[in-house]
Amino acid sequence: MALTYVQNSSELTIKISGECCQYDDGTQKDKIYVLAQNLPQINVLAQNITAWDSTLLAFLYELSKIAKQQNKNISFSGLPENLQHLIDLALKVDRKPSLPDNKNGQWLEAMGNWGLNIYLSITRAFSFARQVLSSFGRFLRGSAVMRGVDFLFALEGCSYKAVGIMSLVSFMIGLILAFVGAVQLKTFGAQIYVASLVTIGMTRIMGAIMAGVIMSGRTGASYAATIGTMQVNEEIDALKTMGIPTMDFLVLPRMLSLMITMPLLTVWADFMGMFGGAFVGVVMLDISPQEYWKYSVEAMNLSNFLVGIFHGFVFGIIIALCGCYYGVNCGRNADSVGVATTKAVVSAIVLMIVATGIITMTFEVLGI
Repeated sequence: MALTYVQNSSELTIKISGECCQYDDGTQKDKIYVLAQNLPQINVLAQNITAWDSTLLAFLYELSKIAKQQNKNISFSGLPENLQHLIDLALKVDRKPSLPDNKNGQWLEAMGNWGLNIYLSITRAFSFARQVLSSFGRFLRGSAVMRGVDFLFALEGCSYKAVGIMSLVSFMIGLILAFVGAVQLKTFGAQIYVASLVTIGMTRIMGAIMAGVIMSGRTGASYAATIGTMQVNEEIDALKTMGIPTMDFLVLPRMLSLMITMPLLTVWADFMGMFGGAFVGVVMLDISPQEYWKYSVEAMNLSNFLVGIFHGFVFGIIIALCGCYYGVNCGRNADSVGVATTKAVVSAIVLMIVATGIITMTFEVLGI
């Protein structure tokens, strides 16, 4: 591309000719930009332009922007018609939208939008829960559109495959619980009651909570990511187009699998926690295995086991609902899948803690 310029006291004339492709002479363009800022009139003369690309368009747009910002006159002659049209179109677009004038009302609008978003979120959540309940009712009537292989696949993912991490974490929780209890009980010479402390704590609530936290991070996140990816790939839209109920096909097998496995994993977590406490009691506190076993058996109570199993059952429903809800309501891009996964885990843990408080208070009132 041949790019030359002529200047006098009142105007700058720029001449362009030839093949205007991949022009990268930054020094020449910078000189022209400086002159354009200092002279009131800019003339662009194009002659025999055989080809052009975005580098010429960017150069002419920058000149036009300088002229527009400093109220200078700029004229074009000889440009290809389509190039002139692109320059005019670029100058018409306002890339810096003005802020609303009523700044005093912005906080009120933001508060209203916040409240509306909360209301819509609650409405969607209750609608989703109602649809899941209807799907469960169809399952009981034997009319749900659910494949047995999907249920078995979901059951496999949240049953024996979770035993390893569940064992390790529960063992460590029982070990920590025994250490914490021993710190105070040693001062009274009652470290033998570490066995009772760990047994009651794990069977009544701690085993269920740890199982819930582990499964929310492991299985709940997996549900949200899997269904969210299906949403991104428009697989859920395809299921709806074929007339397949998404609640029956996607949500129901996952919820049933967690409802079955969470009570069993809770019992396993209870025993692994008691084993961790026994390790501290026998190895660290010099309690004989027979004595530790005796106090553990005496502290075992069927009601505590049933309360823990009930917690696990409720936690399984919460984890499945949170994971599937955020997966179904995921956005249409990759970032939305990560956001949905994060929200599913956080919401499941928060709701489990809230449910624990409600159940504990209710059982306390009932004397259970």
